[in-house]
Amino acid sequence: MEEQRETLQRIISTLANKNDEIHSFIGMLNQTIQNVQINSSSVISELDDEFDCLYSVLDEMRGSMASTIQQEQARKIQALQNQLSQCSKALESSEELLELAAQSLDIKDPVKFSEAARQIKDRVTMASAFRISLKPEVSDSMTHLMVDFTREKHALQTVKFLPVPKAPVIDLAACLVVDNCITVSWRMPEEDSRVDHFVLEYRKTNFDGLARVKDEQSWELIDYIKATEYTLSGLKFDTKYINVRVRACNKAVAGEHSDPVTLETRAFVFDLDNTSSHLNLKVEDSYVEWEPTGGKGQEKGKGKENKNRSGASPKRTSTGGKATAKGSRDRFAGESYTVLGNNAIESGQHYWEVRAQKDCKSYSVGVAYKTLGKYDQLGKTNISWCIHVNNWLQSTLAAKHNNKTKTLDVPVPDRLGVYCNFDGGQLTFYNAVSKVPLYTFRIKFTQPLLPAFMIRCGGLAVSTGLQVPSAVKTLQKNQNGLSVSTGSLNNIAQ
Repeated sequence: MEEQRETLQRIISTLANKNDEIHSFIGMLNQTIQNVQINSSSVISELDDEFDCLYSVLDEMRGSMASTIQQEQARKIQALQNQLSQCSKALESSEELLELAAQSLDIKDPVKFSEAARQIKDRVTMASAFRISLKPEVSDSMTHLMVDFTREKHALQTVKFLPVPKAPVIDLAACLVVDNCITVSWRMPEEDSRVDHFVLEYRKTNFDGLARVKDEQSWELIDYIKATEYTLSGLKFDTKYINVRVRACNKAVAGEHSDPVTLETRAFVFDLDNTSSHLNLKVEDSYVEWEPTGGKGQEKGKGKENKNRSGASPKRTSTGGKATAKGSRDRFAGESYTVLGNNAIESGQHYWEVRAQKDCKSYSVGVAYKTLGKYDQLGKTNISWCIHVNNWLQSTLAAKHNNKTKTLDVPVPDRLGVYCNFDGGQLTFYNAVSKVPLYTFRIKFTQPLLPAFMIRCGGLAVSTGLQVPSAVKTLQKNQNGLSVSTGSLNNIAQ
């Protein structure tokens, strides 16, 4: 009986759930019926508005055309009335002359008759009746102002509800990813003059191929695009790919999305590693600031982590999914006010930029091997390469490596760009605004590299997730030459 009771309880529970589902569905159906009624009234109202607009256009056209006809009528009547007036005056003068001629026939005196005849002849010669045209100046026809609405009637008879636009086709070959911008190009599968604009949607992803549902970011939307291409600019490529899709819209409705395409946007991304930075440096993600307090504020924030430290930092991790530094590293100390990036470069071409605060007095930007010592300063060892900026007395710029310095006779740029071609053995520093190269090291890299920064007084902001700019890609490989002499700053690392 207990089993039957449990079975019956399950049946009751199932029926109750099903009843709830049906009640919910009935409510949805009633709401849908109400929505259909509301939406039908709305579109009928919009239809009336459209026809009212059409009637208004026709009334305006009829008024304009009727006005043209009336103007033509007035012009012709005025011309005919002028001609009529001239004819009436000529007829009056002619009748007067005719009466005078008839009276002259009764003159008996030959001399007077001869004089009267001569005068009549002279007046006849000058009479207006013989100079006026007896043909109407204008025609009474108005057929040149007739209209034929045959085509318009046919066009009106073909008016239908707006069709849903077809899905655009993204032209993958015409899409371009360069200089932290993505240009997306598309076309309609067939010409559609009713398309008013396009909507572009994009989202970042780490998956190649078609868009996935799980763990995907939401779509970002660009609306009211009139052309068939659009450039997304100022992007940070902190993921490997971007999905894009497009839909066409007419006045009433949006069509289906195009098939999404995936564009590769691979770029080097790293944060600054605060676990081993000098205690005089305050590090937050991609920003570092020098603090003369000796990092007391930072120690306070570390709390238990610092209390448990026994001369070594915890294991470092990478935003790129790789462990990039030594499993435990002492904090930089002494006058090595250094912080490293937390993602290593082991191959490929990479680019990042650095902007210094205006009050920044001294800083270095470069790369180093993971084995950089806790007291080592950038550019003073054979495993680090950097550009050093000194703003204490006057602004100077210098390239440093292996404790050798080369002063660069160029202005200090507002923003420094760093280009590292690991496989090609090239490290070039740029004016990041103009993309003009400042200095190039030629090195045969033998170990993974970490971005490296050293600062005293001021702050540095690091921009990562940047593509190698097209202007940088065109750099000639012989920039600054390739030197192997032991005294050269551009020596090859062994």
